Amino acid sequence: MTKSASLTFGDKTVDLPVRSPTAGPDVLDIRKLYGELDVFTYDPGFTSTASCDSAITFIDGDKGELLHRGYPIEQLAEQSCFLEVCYLLLYGDLPSKAQMEEFRTTVTRHTMVHEQMHNFFRGFRRDAHPMATMVGVVGAMSAFYHDSTDITDPHQREVASFRLIAKLPTIAAMAYKYAIGQPFVYPRNDLDYASNFLHMCFSVPAEPYEVNPILAKAMDRIMLLHADHEQNASTSTVRLAGSSGANPFACIAAGIACLWGPAHGGANQACLEMLREIGSVDRIPEFIERAKDKNDPFRLMGFGHRVYKNFDPRAKVMKESADEVLELMGIHNNPTLQVAKELERIALEDEYFISKKLYPNVDFYSGIILDAMGFPTAMFTPIFALSRTVGWISQWKEMISDPSLKIGRPRQLYTGPARRDYTDLETR
Repeated sequence: MTKSASLTFGDKTVDLPVRSPTAGPDVLDIRKLYGELDVFTYDPGFTSTASCDSAITFIDGDKGELLHRGYPIEQLAEQSCFLEVCYLLLYGDLPSKAQMEEFRTTVTRHTMVHEQMHNFFRGFRRDAHPMATMVGVVGAMSAFYHDSTDITDPHQREVASFRLIAKLPTIAAMAYKYAIGQPFVYPRNDLDYASNFLHMCFSVPAEPYEVNPILAKAMDRIMLLHADHEQNASTSTVRLAGSSGANPFACIAAGIACLWGPAHGGANQACLEMLREIGSVDRIPEFIERAKDKNDPFRLMGFGHRVYKNFDPRAKVMKESADEVLELMGIHNNPTLQVAKELERIALEDEYFISKKLYPNVDFYSGIILDAMGFPTAMFTPIFALSRTVGWISQWKEMISDPSLKIGRPRQLYTGPARRDYTDLETR
């Protein structure tokens, strides 16, 4: 039975179709609202508006549930790997052994970047933030890879997808190396995706570098847990840019720019900086009181989530990796770590945090792991960006193939002056 809802405005009534998803609340289809009633909806932040239909990722914030193509994130993090999740997001199903091997080989053979891009990096100041570098370099990929910018060609879309997934770790590592004044390190085809990224970041020509398997596993898990997260700000940015027909490299650059914001991808960097600002365990009560004070602008980073009203399902998995990495690195007396552990304890026991469901989220633990690995805080968001690229590309490809695609054009509630007439400069 087809469901609908009636809306009366003035002397007119319109029936709005109700669409039922496979999971989540029903959705009112308001596309004919303006045409029939001459009104818009008002929804700042689009918190109650579905801008698209998608079969990729589902989040139930009340239950603390995250599904990729129906698979719970906990199962994927425990049993899968990042590249297998990439395949799942891109194609809708888990790959066979042969499909996985072919996919892994294809990604591996796209990891090198055009040699002339090395010169492009050298145009940036050495003290540029790696995210600023990545926005520029990824946007410039369309100037180097002309054979994969035609969005009407399915083959070119596929090639662009592989190039972005494969080359983002190389570009992120190059941004890091450039910032610290070390030579670029070329990718190695004998290493897996996460190990290759660590190799490009931390190896130097003067001596051999062996990737620790525990660190590689932790990095792979960080990438996996950040692969996609439904219609968040950066994903919506990619979709909005893509709706205009922009090439995929420009769309992903737009997503990276949005992710840079401290309220989005920069949260793990902001979280670690907050822990360092607190400095020692004895200062925690002071900051806890500030967090509870409604008149104090200070807020604890790494706690709670815009979508998850219960707990972040990625956080538990990330905490396991944090414990493994810190044990491996022998980091136990680090002041920042001590502050993090005490804050975590308080958040799980304090009635204020419990009542407001301010549990530690994925950003709280990922920043601790990346810091222990030796990454500076400026690299946290670039790592997030290379991890999220597959989600952006999957969402972009899904949108491009949608026959009902329209260019994004949000409406507004205008609050400026009404019509007024121009007066001559001499008479004002």
